[in-house]
Amino acid sequence: MIFWKKALLCILLVEVVGNASGLVTFGSIKDWYAMLERPPGTPPNGIFGPVWTLLFGLMGFALALVLSTEIGKDRQIALRWFVIQFLLNLAWTPVFFGWHRMDVALAVIGLLIVAVAFTIRQFGKVHRFAGWLLVPYLLWVGYASYLNAGFLLLNT
Repeated sequence: MIFWKKALLCILLVEVVGNASGLVTFGSIKDWYAMLERPPGTPPNGIFGPVWTLLFGLMGFALALVLSTEIGKDRQIALRWFVIQFLLNLAWTPVFFGWHRMDVALAVIGLLIVAVAFTIRQFGKVHRFAGWLLVPYLLWVGYASYLNAGFLLLNT
Protein backbone atom coordinates (compact mmCIF):
# COMPACT_ATOMS: atom_id res chain seq x y z
CA MET A 1 0.00 0.00 0.00
CA ILE A 2 1.29 3.47 -0.80
CA PHE A 3 2.47 5.26 2.33
CA TRP A 4 -0.03 8.12 2.05
CA LYS A 5 -2.97 5.72 1.86
CA LYS A 6 -1.63 3.92 4.93
CA ALA A 7 -1.13 7.24 6.70
CA LEU A 8 -4.65 8.40 5.89
CA LEU A 9 -6.13 5.10 7.13
CA CYS A 10 -4.11 5.20 10.36
CA ILE A 11 -5.02 8.82 11.03
CA LEU A 12 -8.71 8.17 10.38
CA LEU A 13 -8.69 5.07 12.57
CA VAL A 14 -7.02 6.81 15.51
CA GLU A 15 -9.23 9.92 15.10
CA VAL A 16 -12.50 7.97 14.94
CA VAL A 17 -11.72 5.58 17.78
CA GLY A 18 -10.09 8.26 19.92
CA ASN A 19 -12.87 10.78 19.48
CA ALA A 20 -15.55 8.11 20.01
CA SER A 21 -14.37 7.72 23.60
CA GLY A 22 -15.07 11.42 24.07
CA LEU A 23 -18.79 10.90 23.41
CA VAL A 24 -19.12 9.96 27.06
CA THR A 25 -18.22 13.53 28.05
CA PHE A 26 -21.22 15.27 26.50
CA GLY A 27 -23.63 14.57 29.36
CA SER A 28 -21.09 15.24 32.09
CA ILE A 29 -19.71 18.50 30.68
CA LYS A 30 -23.00 20.33 31.13
CA ASP A 31 -23.78 19.15 34.65
CA TRP A 32 -21.19 17.25 36.71
CA TYR A 33 -18.02 18.77 35.22
CA ALA A 34 -19.51 22.29 35.18
CA MET A 35 -20.02 22.08 38.96
CA LEU A 36 -16.41 21.16 39.76
CA GLU A 37 -13.90 23.60 41.17
CA ARG A 38 -11.15 24.00 38.59
CA PRO A 39 -7.42 23.92 39.25
CA PRO A 40 -5.37 26.93 38.10
CA GLY A 41 -4.49 26.72 34.43
CA THR A 42 -7.59 24.81 33.36
CA PRO A 43 -8.24 25.74 29.72
CA PRO A 44 -11.68 26.58 28.34
CA ASN A 45 -13.68 23.51 27.32
CA GLY A 46 -13.40 24.47 23.64
CA ILE A 47 -9.63 23.84 23.67
CA PHE A 48 -9.82 20.10 24.33
CA GLY A 49 -11.44 19.04 21.04
CA PRO A 50 -8.94 20.74 18.72
CA VAL A 51 -5.97 19.63 20.84
CA TRP A 52 -7.07 16.00 20.85
CA THR A 53 -7.80 16.12 17.12
CA LEU A 54 -4.24 17.32 16.50
CA LEU A 55 -2.73 14.76 18.90
CA PHE A 56 -4.73 11.87 17.44
CA GLY A 57 -3.61 12.97 13.97
CA LEU A 58 0.03 12.94 15.07
CA MET A 59 -0.47 9.52 16.67
CA GLY A 60 -2.02 8.15 13.49
CA PHE A 61 0.79 9.50 11.32
CA ALA A 62 3.44 8.13 13.70
CA LEU A 63 1.68 4.75 13.59
CA ALA A 64 1.75 4.79 9.79
CA LEU A 65 5.48 5.54 9.81
CA VAL A 66 6.13 2.58 12.12
CA LEU A 67 3.87 0.28 10.10
CA SER A 68 5.81 1.26 6.98
CA THR A 69 9.09 -0.08 8.34
CA GLU A 70 10.45 -3.60 8.10
CA ILE A 71 8.79 -6.20 10.25
CA GLY A 72 10.99 -7.03 13.21
CA LYS A 73 11.16 -7.35 16.97
CA ASP A 74 11.48 -3.60 17.64
CA ARG A 75 8.50 -2.84 15.43
CA GLN A 76 6.43 -5.53 17.15
CA ILE A 77 7.28 -4.14 20.59
CA ALA A 78 6.53 -0.60 19.41
CA LEU A 79 3.11 -1.64 18.14
CA ARG A 80 2.31 -3.43 21.41
CA TRP A 81 3.16 -0.29 23.39
CA PHE A 82 1.04 1.77 21.00
CA VAL A 83 -1.97 -0.47 21.65
CA ILE A 84 -1.39 -0.41 25.43
CA GLN A 85 -1.16 3.37 25.60
CA PHE A 86 -4.14 3.81 23.28
CA LEU A 87 -6.31 1.51 25.40
CA LEU A 88 -5.31 3.46 28.52
CA ASN A 89 -6.11 6.69 26.71
CA LEU A 90 -9.53 5.35 25.74
CA ALA A 91 -10.17 4.18 29.32
CA TRP A 92 -9.45 7.53 30.97
CA THR A 93 -12.45 9.44 29.59
CA PRO A 94 -15.18 7.02 30.73
CA VAL A 95 -13.51 6.66 34.12
CA PHE A 96 -13.27 10.42 34.71
CA PHE A 97 -16.41 11.68 32.97
CA GLY A 98 -18.61 8.57 32.96
CA TRP A 99 -17.97 7.11 36.42
CA HIS A 100 -16.85 10.43 37.96
CA ARG A 101 -13.93 8.56 39.53
CA MET A 102 -11.18 11.15 39.53
CA ASP A 103 -9.05 8.93 41.80
CA VAL A 104 -9.16 5.93 39.47
CA ALA A 105 -8.70 8.26 36.48
CA LEU A 106 -5.52 9.60 38.09
CA ALA A 107 -4.17 6.06 38.35
CA VAL A 108 -5.09 5.43 34.70
CA ILE A 109 -3.40 8.61 33.52
CA GLY A 110 -0.30 7.77 35.57
CA LEU A 111 -0.07 4.45 33.73
CA LEU A 112 -0.77 6.28 30.48
CA ILE A 113 2.22 8.59 30.98
CA VAL A 114 4.49 5.58 31.47
CA ALA A 115 3.00 3.78 28.45
CA VAL A 116 3.35 6.84 26.20
CA ALA A 117 6.98 7.26 27.28
CA PHE A 118 7.69 3.62 26.42
CA THR A 119 5.84 4.03 23.12
CA ILE A 120 7.97 7.06 22.25
CA ARG A 121 11.12 5.12 23.08
CA GLN A 122 10.10 2.12 20.98
CA PHE A 123 8.76 4.18 18.08
CA GLY A 124 12.06 6.08 18.08
CA LYS A 125 13.97 2.83 17.73
CA VAL A 126 11.93 1.93 14.66
CA HIS A 127 11.52 5.38 13.09
CA ARG A 128 13.09 8.38 14.80
CA PHE A 129 10.54 10.92 13.52
CA ALA A 130 7.64 8.70 14.62
CA GLY A 131 8.95 8.86 18.18
CA TRP A 132 9.26 12.65 18.06
CA LEU A 133 5.70 12.98 16.75
CA LEU A 134 4.43 11.58 20.07
CA VAL A 135 6.29 14.07 22.30
CA PRO A 136 3.46 16.69 22.20
CA TYR A 137 1.09 13.90 23.25
CA LEU A 138 3.27 13.07 26.25
CA LEU A 139 3.43 16.73 27.23
CA TRP A 140 -0.35 17.09 26.96
CA VAL A 141 -0.95 13.93 29.01
CA GLY A 142 1.43 15.30 31.64
CA TYR A 143 -0.59 18.51 31.73
CA ALA A 144 -3.83 16.51 31.84
CA SER A 145 -2.51 14.54 34.81
CA TYR A 146 -1.90 17.83 36.64
CA LEU A 147 -5.50 18.83 35.87
CA ASN A 148 -6.80 15.42 36.97
CA ALA A 149 -4.89 15.65 40.27
CA GLY A 150 -6.07 19.24 40.75
CA PHE A 151 -9.71 18.34 40.19
CA LEU A 152 -9.34 15.46 42.63
CA LEU A 153 -7.75 17.59 45.35
CA LEU A 154 -10.18 20.48 44.96
CA ASN A 155 -13.35 18.39 44.75
CA THR A 156 -13.06 15.64 47.35
